[in-house]
Amino acid sequence: MPELSHRRRLLVLAICCMSLLIVSLDNTVLNVALPSVQRDLDAPTSGLQWTIDAYTLVLASLLMLAGSTADRIGRKKVFMAGLVVFSIGSLLCSLAPNLELLIVFRMVQAVGGSMLNPVAMSIITNTFTDPRERARAIGAWGGVVGISMAAGPLAGGLLVESVGWRSIFWVNIPVGLAALLLTLRFVPESRAPRARRPDPVGQVLVIALFGSLTYAIIEAPDSGPGTVVPFAVVACAALLALLRYEPRRAEPLIDLRFFRSAPFSGATVIAISAFAALGGFLFLSTLYLQNVRGLDALHAGLWMLPMAAPCFLCAPLSGRLVGSRGPRLPLLVAGAAMTASGVLFAAFEAETSNATLFAGYVLFGIGFGFVNAPITNTAVSGMPRAQAGVAAAVASTSRQLGQTLGVAIVGAVLAAGIGSSSYKDVFVSAARPGWWVLTGCGLAVLVLGFVTSGRWARGTAERTAEKLESAEVRQVVGASERA
Repeated sequence: MPELSHRRRLLVLAICCMSLLIVSLDNTVLNVALPSVQRDLDAPTSGLQWTIDAYTLVLASLLMLAGSTADRIGRKKVFMAGLVVFSIGSLLCSLAPNLELLIVFRMVQAVGGSMLNPVAMSIITNTFTDPRERARAIGAWGGVVGISMAAGPLAGGLLVESVGWRSIFWVNIPVGLAALLLTLRFVPESRAPRARRPDPVGQVLVIALFGSLTYAIIEAPDSGPGTVVPFAVVACAALLALLRYEPRRAEPLIDLRFFRSAPFSGATVIAISAFAALGGFLFLSTLYLQNVRGLDALHAGLWMLPMAAPCFLCAPLSGRLVGSRGPRLPLLVAGAAMTASGVLFAAFEAETSNATLFAGYVLFGIGFGFVNAPITNTAVSGMPRAQAGVAAAVASTSRQLGQTLGVAIVGAVLAAGIGSSSYKDVFVSAARPGWWVLTGCGLAVLVLGFVTSGRWARGTAERTAEKLESAEVRQVVGASERA
């Protein structure tokens, strides 16, 4: 990639952030619309779970493929294709006549979305080469998640109440088209110095693992063991096959050597935990506010602002702290705040009082606002720039997998607790195990944030980067000799 002026780099960052905005906004807006979708399309709780998880599941399955493909054939090319597919998928979602087709069209959306976030992060990583400048850029990138969380519930509530839930998908279309035109004009093409070969077997195994695991969790409350157990077996078999097959490939879809770096492994698990907490938190909050308290979509969106506003304010602060002091402090703040929020709901039934509900939302917003920037920075900063797309895709995959599992597990726990009862009668007691799950996620962020951000962890990252670069050089030399 050619060296760009400071102003041009900021423009590239803004264009990449536009793609993150529509992908992130789509999830937060849709959460507010879930009760309306439930009434309009007569959807059960598991149907609502699939409306969210069909999207995040496809994203998680295809992000690494998109990252490596972009490194191989060109990041700008793949990014533009993603904008087109995502915009078309959004239009189809707005026209869906039933729940089944809405889920299918959400998967189309996700195919486009898989080409956006990891590729945009790779573009940013290769545009901002100075570590401090890159940390600030990633902080701004993380701040967009805060913007989507702040704007999403309120915008979703306004759209659902004034026009209907289908209108939430219309927002993506003009933003996607604007980002497409700006990318065509201002974003330079870039690719990895040496193309990585596709790994179709690894890709199929990833899809089998994520898909079967999610299906087993979501359908567990409503289906018997005869339905769930085979999918659980497929998930275990796919995981074992991945662990055996991928290390034998010269250029695997998932380079397991990355995980020798303690910060990278920590960032991966932290991303899964934090976004599992986010997915479960939004799912429980939306259903509680509208189906138990009886609020309309707009007022439910307003009630979520105490969570969204701190997230918006803390995300850029987290980015600056990562750039100046490293990832440990933001991760510790994030883990402590998310754990405290979970305990407030699980042990003290925060839903039953406006004061505790407000405090729980604020704490979660602070925690999630601090967690995103250190995840991204840690995942890509210790890796060779030639593999930035793959490293960023693993981090993005961890986020989407976490959100998928959060909605699946918490939704399954909630569905099992409610059974045939009404939401108003048993929601608080039925949701308590789900809140304990989210507390555990916050605790994982806290502990891993401390363990994987010290001197020992940085040493493992440096040794891993040296080995990866040495292996890359040997592959290049070997390819030249064969030619």
